[in-house]
Amino acid sequence: MNQTITLKDKIKQIFVLLIPILITQLGMFSMVFFNTIMSGKYHSTDLAGVAIGSSIWNPIFTGLSGILLAVSPIAAQYFGEKKSHEVAAVVKHGVYLSIILTLVIIVFGFFLLAPLLVTMNLPSGVQDTAFNYLVGLSYGILPLFIFNVLRSFIYALGKTRVVMVIMISSLPVNFLLNYVFIFGKWGFPEVGGAGAGYATSITYWVILAFTVLIVLKQEPFAAYQVFSNMKQFSWSKCREILQIGVPMGLSTFFETSMFAVVTILISKFNVTTVAAYQSALNIVSFLYMIPISISMAQTVLVGYEVGARRYKDAKVYSWLGIVLAVVTALVTGLFVVAFRYEVAGFYSNEVAVISLTANFLIFALFFQISDAIQATAQAALRGYKDVNLAFIMTLVAYWLICLPAGYLLAHYTGLGARGYWIGLTIGLLAAGIALSIRLIYIQKHKFNNVEMLEVG
Repeated sequence: MNQTITLKDKIKQIFVLLIPILITQLGMFSMVFFNTIMSGKYHSTDLAGVAIGSSIWNPIFTGLSGILLAVSPIAAQYFGEKKSHEVAAVVKHGVYLSIILTLVIIVFGFFLLAPLLVTMNLPSGVQDTAFNYLVGLSYGILPLFIFNVLRSFIYALGKTRVVMVIMISSLPVNFLLNYVFIFGKWGFPEVGGAGAGYATSITYWVILAFTVLIVLKQEPFAAYQVFSNMKQFSWSKCREILQIGVPMGLSTFFETSMFAVVTILISKFNVTTVAAYQSALNIVSFLYMIPISISMAQTVLVGYEVGARRYKDAKVYSWLGIVLAVVTALVTGLFVVAFRYEVAGFYSNEVAVISLTANFLIFALFFQISDAIQATAQAALRGYKDVNLAFIMTLVAYWLICLPAGYLLAHYTGLGARGYWIGLTIGLLAAGIALSIRLIYIQKHKFNNVEMLEVG
C-alpha cells in the first residue's frame, strides 16, 4: 500500500485491494453455495439439514473468526508505523489463538451438539443430515482458523491478490469433492448433504497448505518470518488481539446468531418454508460479499492511515467505503427483485420452493442497503480500533430490535415468515445508523483533535 493524495488515487487504491478480496469472498461463499445447491439437488430434506447445520455453525465460526480477524487492523496499523517485528508477533499469536479456539469448539461440540439438535424437534432426516454435516465440517476448523489469520496478515500488507489466487485454485477441488461425497461417485459412499461437510474440510486443509507455503517462501511475507521462534509465547500479545478481537467477534456473533435464531424459528414452519428461506438467504448472502469485501479493504486502509497518523485520509476512506457499498447494494438489490424467479430456480426444482423463495426476495433491496451501511460503518470503526461500543450497538439492534420486530410481524400479522425479513431489515438499519453516528463522533472529537495538535 502507498500514501494517496487525491480522491481519484484513493478510489483506485480501494479497488486495488477490493477486487481480489471480493473474488476471494465469493470463492469462500461458493463453497457454501456448492454445499447448499448440490444438497438441494439431492433432496429437499438434505437442503434443510445443511441449512440447520449452517445456522448452528455460522455464528460460532464468524464470532470466533472475528476475534482472529483482529490481526488485520492491528497489523495494518503496525505496518503504517513501520514496526515489522510487531507485525510478525501479532500473526504468530493469532496462530496460537486459532489452536486454542479450535480445541474449545471441539470440546463443546462433543457434549452439546446432539442435545441441541434434539431440542429443535426436527424431522429425523433433517436432524441426521445436520449432525453429520457438522461432524464432517469439524475436521476443517483448525485449518480454516489459521488460514484466516494468515489471510489477515496478507491483507494488512495490501497483497490481496495472493489470497484470491489460492481461493480460485481451490474451488474445483471443493466442487469435485462435493460431487463425490454427496452423490457417492467413483466408489465413495453416498452420504447426501452430510458429504458437503467432509468435502469442505478437506478443501480447507488444501487452502491452508498453499497459504503456508507462500508465507514461508514468497516476499514480502517471508521477510517477516512469522513461523520462526514459535516457542516464544506471550500472553500480552494474545491480549492485544483479544482486546480488539473479542468485541469484533461479539459484534459478528450477534449478527450471525440473529440469522441463526430466525432460521430456527422458521424451522417451526414446514420443510418448504425452511428450504425457501435458506435459498433466499443464500442469494442475499452471496450479494453481501460485495459490501463485506469493501469493508475488509476499508478496515485495512483506515488502519494503515491511522497508523501513519494521516487522519484526514482515514476519514475519506471511511466514507468512501460506505458510499460505495450503498451504491452496489442498490444496484444488486434491484437486479435480484427484477429476476427473483429465475434466481430462485437455481436453488430448487420444486415449484413451491421457487415461488416462496421469490416472494422472500422482494424484501432483498431494503435488506441489502441496510446491511451495507452497518457493515462498512463498523469496518471503518475497526480501522480506528474503536470496537467496544460497536458491539453494544449491534447487540441492541439485532436482539432487542430485529428479533422482537420480526417475531411480532411473523406471528401477529398476516405476513407469516416474511415478517422475519422485515424485522431483519429494521434491525440492520438501526445498527447502520447508530454505527455511522459513532463514526462521525470519533472522527470529529478524537482523531480530528489529535491531528490538530500534531499539526500545531
